Amino acid sequence: MTSRACRRTFLAGLTLACLAPAAGADHLRDPEGPVILTVSGAIAHHNAGDEARFDLDMLRALDAREVTTSTIWTEGAIRFTGVSLDVLLAHVGASGSTVAARAINDYTVEIPASDATPEGALLAYGMNGAPMSRRDKGPLWVIYPFDASVDYRSEVIYSRSIWQLDRMEIRE
Repeated sequence: MTSRACRRTFLAGLTLACLAPAAGADHLRDPEGPVILTVSGAIAHHNAGDEARFDLDMLRALDAREVTTSTIWTEGAIRFTGVSLDVLLAHVGASGSTVAARAINDYTVEIPASDATPEGALLAYGMNGAPMSRRDKGPLWVIYPFDASVDYRSEVIYSRSIWQLDRMEIRE
């Protein structure tokens, strides 16, 4: 391996180590921008008392995923970018079976933790390459890959697709 490749590997590892909580650590880095998501409840990793607060850059630093799908609320296929629910729950050390997701207007829906799979629910923060404004159902919208399976096209799943998400409580 060349010294340049070694440096890249070292820097990549160092970056990952800085972004994720250390093994056994319970403190996440503090948000530097406006907080757009607060996670509480049955979590092991915190940065504000017993909560985990995220700004947009903190969410973008987690493994990003893209889903291109149509929705019942938009026209045509849309490319959504965000963090998979399973990645976010792992990042905060969630141990519950239900996610109580709440929007800025206090609408609340329960999402079973079983929806947190690598191909399942996505906390979208981007739509067609641009950040989502409140007018565009942002800044966070729980999206499922509706076009990927008929199982995602049901009233139950549509009801879990909460937009303007700002708070999640992990419940046992």
